[in-house]
Amino acid sequence: MSPKRPAKILIVLTSHNLLGHTGQPTGFYLPEVSHPVDVFDRSGWMVEYVSPQGGKAPMIGIDRADPLNAAFLDHPDKMAQVENTLHPTQVNPSEYAAIFYAGGHGTMWDFPDHEALANIAAQIYEQGGVVGAVCHGPAGLVNLRLSNGDYLVAGKVVAGFTNEEEAAVGLTEVVPFLLEDRLIERGATLDKAANFQAKVVVSDRLVTGQNPASAAGVAEQMVDLLTREDTTDRQTVLV
Repeated sequence: MSPKRPAKILIVLTSHNLLGHTGQPTGFYLPEVSHPVDVFDRSGWMVEYVSPQGGKAPMIGIDRADPLNAAFLDHPDKMAQVENTLHPTQVNPSEYAAIFYAGGHGTMWDFPDHEALANIAAQIYEQGGVVGAVCHGPAGLVNLRLSNGDYLVAGKVVAGFTNEEEAAVGLTEVVPFLLEDRLIERGATLDKAANFQAKVVVSDRLVTGQNPASAAGVAEQMVDLLTREDTTDRQTVLV
Protein backbone atom coordinates (compact mmCIF):
# COMPACT_ATOMS: atom_id res chain seq x y z
CA MET A 1 0.00 0.00 0.00
CA SER A 2 1.44 3.33 -0.97
CA PRO A 3 2.01 5.65 2.00
CA LYS A 4 1.07 8.58 -0.25
CA ARG A 5 -2.55 7.49 -0.42
CA PRO A 6 -5.25 7.35 2.26
CA ALA A 7 -6.04 3.83 3.44
CA LYS A 8 -9.81 3.95 3.03
CA ILE A 9 -12.23 2.87 0.31
CA LEU A 10 -15.70 4.41 0.09
CA ILE A 11 -18.49 2.01 -0.88
CA VAL A 12 -21.65 3.52 -2.36
CA LEU A 13 -24.96 1.76 -1.64
CA THR A 14 -28.39 2.56 -3.05
CA SER A 15 -31.12 4.02 -0.85
CA HIS A 16 -33.88 3.00 -3.27
CA ASN A 17 -36.05 0.10 -2.10
CA LEU A 18 -38.82 -0.37 -4.68
CA LEU A 19 -38.45 -2.09 -8.05
CA GLY A 20 -40.31 0.37 -10.22
CA HIS A 21 -44.02 -0.29 -10.70
CA THR A 22 -43.74 -3.95 -9.64
CA GLY A 23 -44.08 -3.24 -5.94
CA GLN A 24 -41.26 -5.69 -5.29
CA PRO A 25 -38.41 -4.77 -2.94
CA THR A 26 -34.96 -3.87 -4.17
CA GLY A 27 -31.80 -2.36 -2.75
CA PHE A 28 -28.11 -3.17 -2.84
CA TYR A 29 -27.25 -6.76 -3.74
CA LEU A 30 -25.45 -8.30 -0.77
CA PRO A 31 -22.90 -10.46 -2.66
CA GLU A 32 -21.75 -7.34 -4.50
CA VAL A 33 -20.74 -5.98 -1.11
CA SER A 34 -19.77 -9.06 0.90
CA HIS A 35 -17.42 -10.42 -1.76
CA PRO A 36 -15.57 -7.15 -2.45
CA VAL A 37 -15.37 -6.34 1.25
CA ASP A 38 -13.74 -9.71 1.86
CA VAL A 39 -11.08 -8.75 -0.70
CA PHE A 40 -10.61 -5.29 0.80
CA ASP A 41 -10.42 -6.68 4.35
CA ARG A 42 -7.81 -9.28 3.43
CA SER A 43 -5.78 -6.62 1.65
CA GLY A 44 -5.76 -4.32 4.67
CA TRP A 45 -8.08 -1.61 3.39
CA MET A 46 -10.61 0.09 5.65
CA VAL A 47 -14.07 0.56 4.14
CA GLU A 48 -16.79 3.10 4.85
CA TYR A 49 -20.23 3.39 3.30
CA VAL A 50 -22.26 6.22 1.83
CA SER A 51 -25.72 6.24 0.26
CA PRO A 52 -27.78 8.95 -1.44
CA GLN A 53 -29.99 9.41 1.62
CA GLY A 54 -27.63 8.22 4.33
CA GLY A 55 -28.76 5.90 7.11
CA LYS A 56 -29.97 2.35 6.54
CA ALA A 57 -29.44 1.00 3.03
CA PRO A 58 -31.99 -1.57 1.82
CA MET A 59 -30.48 -5.00 1.16
CA ILE A 60 -31.44 -7.85 -1.16
CA GLY A 61 -29.66 -11.04 -2.20
CA ILE A 62 -29.57 -12.43 1.32
CA ASP A 63 -28.46 -16.01 0.72
CA ARG A 64 -26.77 -17.58 3.73
CA ALA A 65 -25.64 -20.53 1.63
CA ASP A 66 -22.95 -18.13 0.42
CA PRO A 67 -20.38 -18.19 3.26
CA LEU A 68 -19.21 -14.62 2.59
CA ASN A 69 -22.81 -13.41 2.84
CA ALA A 70 -23.27 -15.31 6.09
CA ALA A 71 -20.04 -13.93 7.52
CA PHE A 72 -21.08 -10.38 6.62
CA LEU A 73 -24.57 -10.78 8.08
CA ASP A 74 -23.16 -12.22 11.29
CA HIS A 75 -20.58 -9.44 11.75
CA PRO A 76 -22.18 -6.76 13.97
CA ASP A 77 -19.81 -4.00 12.91
CA LYS A 78 -20.35 -4.61 9.20
CA MET A 79 -24.12 -4.67 9.62
CA ALA A 80 -23.96 -1.50 11.68
CA GLN A 81 -22.10 0.20 8.85
CA VAL A 82 -24.68 -0.62 6.16
CA GLU A 83 -27.50 0.33 8.51
CA ASN A 84 -25.87 3.68 9.30
CA THR A 85 -24.32 4.80 6.02
CA LEU A 86 -22.86 8.26 5.69
CA HIS A 87 -24.82 10.99 3.97
CA PRO A 88 -22.89 12.49 1.04
CA THR A 89 -22.58 15.77 2.93
CA GLN A 90 -20.54 13.91 5.57
CA VAL A 91 -17.94 12.66 3.09
CA ASN A 92 -14.55 14.29 2.56
CA PRO A 93 -13.25 12.83 -0.72
CA SER A 94 -9.63 13.52 0.20
CA GLU A 95 -9.85 10.80 2.86
CA TYR A 96 -10.36 8.00 0.30
CA ALA A 97 -8.07 6.21 -2.11
CA ALA A 98 -10.97 4.69 -4.03
CA ILE A 99 -14.73 4.63 -4.42
CA PHE A 100 -16.73 1.52 -5.26
CA TYR A 101 -20.33 1.55 -6.51
CA ALA A 102 -22.06 -1.65 -5.42
CA GLY A 103 -24.92 -2.92 -7.56
CA GLY A 104 -28.52 -3.93 -7.10
CA HIS A 105 -31.39 -2.67 -9.23
CA GLY A 106 -32.11 0.15 -6.79
CA THR A 107 -29.07 1.98 -8.11
CA MET A 108 -30.83 2.59 -11.41
CA TRP A 109 -33.17 5.03 -9.72
CA ASP A 110 -31.01 7.00 -7.31
CA PHE A 111 -27.40 6.82 -8.55
CA PRO A 112 -27.49 8.51 -11.99
CA ASP A 113 -28.65 12.01 -11.04
CA HIS A 114 -27.07 12.33 -7.60
CA GLU A 115 -24.75 15.27 -8.14
CA ALA A 116 -23.08 15.14 -4.73
CA LEU A 117 -22.04 11.50 -5.16
CA ALA A 118 -20.80 12.21 -8.68
CA ASN A 119 -18.70 15.08 -7.37
CA ILE A 120 -17.22 12.86 -4.65
CA ALA A 121 -16.25 10.22 -7.20
CA ALA A 122 -14.83 12.79 -9.62
CA GLN A 123 -12.66 14.29 -6.89
CA ILE A 124 -11.37 10.89 -5.80
CA TYR A 125 -10.51 10.04 -9.40
CA GLU A 126 -8.87 13.37 -10.12
CA GLN A 127 -6.72 13.16 -6.99
CA GLY A 128 -5.25 9.94 -8.42
CA GLY A 129 -7.71 7.49 -6.88
CA VAL A 130 -9.53 4.51 -8.30
CA VAL A 131 -13.21 4.27 -9.25
CA GLY A 132 -14.88 0.86 -9.26
CA ALA A 133 -18.40 -0.34 -10.01
CA VAL A 134 -20.13 -3.66 -10.54
CA CYS A 135 -23.34 -4.90 -12.18
CA HIS A 136 -25.86 -2.02 -11.91
CA GLY A 137 -23.37 0.03 -9.89
CA PRO A 138 -22.13 1.72 -13.09
CA ALA A 139 -25.45 3.58 -13.04
CA GLY A 140 -23.47 5.94 -10.82
CA LEU A 141 -21.08 6.61 -13.71
CA VAL A 142 -23.52 7.51 -16.48
CA ASN A 143 -23.71 11.21 -15.57
CA LEU A 144 -20.36 11.48 -13.81
CA ARG A 145 -18.34 14.31 -15.35
CA LEU A 146 -14.78 15.30 -14.59
CA SER A 147 -13.73 18.91 -13.97
CA ASN A 148 -13.04 19.40 -17.70
CA GLY A 149 -16.67 18.52 -18.47
CA ASP A 150 -15.93 15.12 -20.00
CA TYR A 151 -17.81 12.03 -18.88
CA LEU A 152 -15.56 9.75 -16.85
CA VAL A 153 -16.49 6.77 -19.03
CA ALA A 154 -15.92 8.56 -22.36
CA GLY A 155 -13.25 6.80 -24.35
CA LYS A 156 -12.93 3.97 -21.83
CA VAL A 157 -13.77 0.30 -22.07
CA VAL A 158 -16.26 -0.73 -19.39
CA ALA A 159 -18.42 -3.59 -18.19
CA GLY A 160 -21.87 -3.49 -16.65
CA PHE A 161 -25.16 -5.37 -16.52
CA THR A 162 -25.97 -6.01 -20.17
CA ASN A 163 -29.17 -5.62 -22.15
CA GLU A 164 -29.27 -9.40 -22.56
CA GLU A 165 -29.00 -9.92 -18.81
CA GLU A 166 -31.72 -7.36 -18.13
CA ALA A 167 -33.97 -9.22 -20.56
CA ALA A 168 -33.09 -12.55 -18.96
CA VAL A 169 -34.29 -11.33 -15.54
CA GLY A 170 -37.44 -9.87 -17.10
CA LEU A 171 -36.83 -6.25 -16.11
CA THR A 172 -36.18 -4.52 -19.42
CA GLU A 173 -39.49 -2.64 -19.18
CA VAL A 174 -39.16 -1.97 -15.46
CA VAL A 175 -35.81 -0.20 -15.15
CA PRO A 176 -35.83 3.52 -16.03
CA PHE A 177 -33.17 2.99 -18.73
CA LEU A 178 -30.89 0.26 -20.03
CA LEU A 179 -27.47 0.56 -18.45
CA GLU A 180 -25.59 -0.80 -21.46
CA ASP A 181 -27.23 1.70 -23.80
CA ARG A 182 -26.59 4.67 -21.52
CA LEU A 183 -22.91 3.83 -21.01
CA ILE A 184 -22.44 3.63 -24.78
CA GLU A 185 -24.27 6.94 -25.21
CA ARG A 186 -21.74 8.50 -22.85
CA GLY A 187 -18.85 7.43 -25.07
CA ALA A 188 -17.85 4.15 -23.43
CA THR A 189 -17.12 0.90 -25.23
CA LEU A 190 -18.87 -2.01 -23.52
CA ASP A 191 -17.03 -5.32 -23.32
CA LYS A 192 -19.21 -8.19 -22.22
CA ALA A 193 -19.24 -11.89 -21.49
CA ALA A 194 -22.11 -14.34 -21.86
CA ASN A 195 -25.02 -13.82 -19.48
CA PHE A 196 -24.03 -13.97 -15.82
CA GLN A 197 -20.42 -14.94 -16.53
CA ALA A 198 -17.64 -12.99 -14.86
CA LYS A 199 -16.19 -10.03 -16.75
CA VAL A 200 -13.96 -7.35 -15.25
CA VAL A 201 -12.47 -4.47 -17.22
CA VAL A 202 -9.69 -2.12 -16.10
CA SER A 203 -9.43 1.09 -18.13
CA ASP A 204 -6.98 3.61 -16.69
CA ARG A 205 -8.11 3.93 -13.03
CA LEU A 206 -11.68 2.81 -13.72
CA VAL A 207 -12.56 -0.80 -12.84
CA THR A 208 -15.95 -2.18 -13.81
CA GLY A 209 -17.64 -5.57 -13.63
CA GLN A 210 -20.60 -7.02 -15.50
CA ASN A 211 -22.63 -8.86 -12.86
CA PRO A 212 -22.51 -10.45 -9.39
CA ALA A 213 -19.99 -13.05 -10.57
CA SER A 214 -17.61 -10.16 -11.26
CA ALA A 215 -17.79 -8.50 -7.82
CA ALA A 216 -14.70 -10.03 -6.21
CA GLY A 217 -12.73 -9.56 -9.42
CA VAL A 218 -13.48 -5.83 -9.47
CA ALA A 219 -12.20 -5.52 -5.90
CA GLU A 220 -9.07 -7.52 -6.72
CA GLN A 221 -8.27 -5.28 -9.68
CA MET A 222 -8.93 -2.17 -7.60
CA VAL A 223 -6.50 -3.39 -4.94
CA ASP A 224 -3.97 -4.17 -7.65
CA LEU A 225 -4.18 -0.59 -8.91
CA LEU A 226 -4.05 0.84 -5.40
CA THR A 227 -0.90 -1.04 -4.52
CA ARG A 228 0.98 0.23 -7.59
CA GLU A 229 3.22 3.22 -7.11
CA ASP A 230 2.10 4.68 -10.44
CA THR A 231 -1.47 4.16 -11.65
CA THR A 232 -1.31 6.66 -14.51
CA ASP A 233 -1.65 5.69 -18.15
CA ARG A 234 -2.91 2.25 -17.27
CA GLN A 235 -3.65 0.19 -20.36
CA THR A 236 -7.05 -1.42 -20.68
CA VAL A 237 -7.07 -4.93 -19.22
CA LEU A 238 -9.93 -7.35 -19.80
CA VAL A 239 -10.41 -10.16 -17.28
